[in-house]
Amino acid sequence: MIEVGEYKVKEGLYYTKEHEWAQVLDDGTVLVGISDYAQKELGDVAYVELPEVGKEVSQGDVLCEIESVKAVSEVYAPVSGEVVEVNGELEDSPEKINEDPYEAWIAKIKPSNLEEDLKNLMTAEQYAEYLKSL
Repeated sequence: MIEVGEYKVKEGLYYTKEHEWAQVLDDGTVLVGISDYAQKELGDVAYVELPEVGKEVSQGDVLCEIESVKAVSEVYAPVSGEVVEVNGELEDSPEKINEDPYEAWIAKIKPSNLEEDLKNLMTAEQYAEYLKSL
């Protein structure tokens, strides 16, 4: 874990400038969630509108929305592909995102062009540097 001030950045993940993370699993699918920075900026998460299984997304498209006491925030797809699974636990327990944003994944995507998409994402080290600039 890399610490940048009060924020934690989990190593081994890829990150977007919009504060999503992507974890490439052994089967080639990609778990998607929001970073510690994003959940702290949102405040208490009240509701997660999960994407539909089967939804096709392109990198940078809106994947879903998260509602908190402060705001409604869009979550963007870090990779292109098809949503093959969603984390149903978040429907009843959206606060899991606040408790551990790196365990509370939102969706699993079967990527269509992973190698290209990863070139547009930051490593944990690059993301930590990016946070320092905010």
